[in-house]
Amino acid sequence: AVVSTQSTGTIEMCDTPKKIKTKINKHAFSGGKTSVEEHREHGGDTSVDVSYHYLRFFEPSDERLAQIKEQYESGVLLTGELKKLLIDNITEYVKEFQERRAMVTPDVLEKFMSRHPMDL
Repeated sequence: AVVSTQSTGTIEMCDTPKKIKTKINKHAFSGGKTSVEEHREHGGDTSVDVSYHYLRFFEPSDERLAQIKEQYESGVLLTGELKKLLIDNITEYVKEFQERRAMVTPDVLEKFMSRHPMDL
């Protein structure tokens, strides 16, 4: 079997915070403009911005998401700042998952996977 050594933008639940940051900064397509000045003037396009689309799933507050969208589309929030919001959000989510996963010992797994009588 051929194994690719080329990094992809796929965020995995075992990724470190540094790896998550690198993947998002390198691979997440932006709806921002080509220069800071142009972005400040015209704003970003949330309909194509990958970071914004991910935030739609990972940002728990609808009000905050609406604020982010308004700020990005108006040019107040820059692409790098939007990516940082996503990085922080996903990093926290993955960290919490990793902490919960670390509590699953072989004994816990065995108990979970064992047969249990059904009470009907």
